[in-house]
Amino acid sequence: MILSLENLSPSQRYFSMIQTILPRPVAWVISQNENESLNLAPFSYFNAVSSAPPIISLSIGMKKDGSEKDTRKNISEREYFTVQIPSVEHAQLVTDSAKPFEEGISEIQELRLDTIEQDGFLIPRLANCKVAYFCKKEKIIEVGDVPQALILGRVEAIYIDDEICEMTDKKLSVDAAKLNPLARLGGSDYAGITKPFSILPS
Repeated sequence: MILSLENLSPSQRYFSMIQTILPRPVAWVISQNENESLNLAPFSYFNAVSSAPPIISLSIGMKKDGSEKDTRKNISEREYFTVQIPSVEHAQLVTDSAKPFEEGISEIQELRLDTIEQDGFLIPRLANCKVAYFCKKEKIIEVGDVPQALILGRVEAIYIDDEICEMTDKKLSVDAAKLNPLARLGGSDYAGITKPFSILPS
């Protein structure tokens, strides 16, 4: 089967892509609302961009009514945000945090999640996540007619739970199985990771 994207609606293109670009990491993003409450939302159009400087990317569309999603608006106006890497055990909470709450309502409070303040950073991290990136908006690039916001964030610090990592000879090693990161598939589907394996150059 060959799909000509010129003949597909934006919705059809979207569903074709999310069911074939697999698996996708999940960014569980905390940002600050205008009323200073904390917004929490998941995004799977997310990945690393560069390490020098350390940049990650989020791609965020619009709400169904055509208005900006809260995360997009918050990062645009207040710059700072924290990206958590959820584990498989968080799948239900991740899904629940994607529900369309009223603007200014904190998903963190609604879901009764705990946060931990980090010295020197405006936005806290979720207490129940093993990895968190503390970020500042670097640039927002609008793509397409809708438009989609490609948000580039500069990573200022990374929190990694001591239980999943070790430092040997100044080299960080993270146990992926202990992190057990949640991966996004198509529709309502998620996945974990199978047993990690290594392949050395032949």
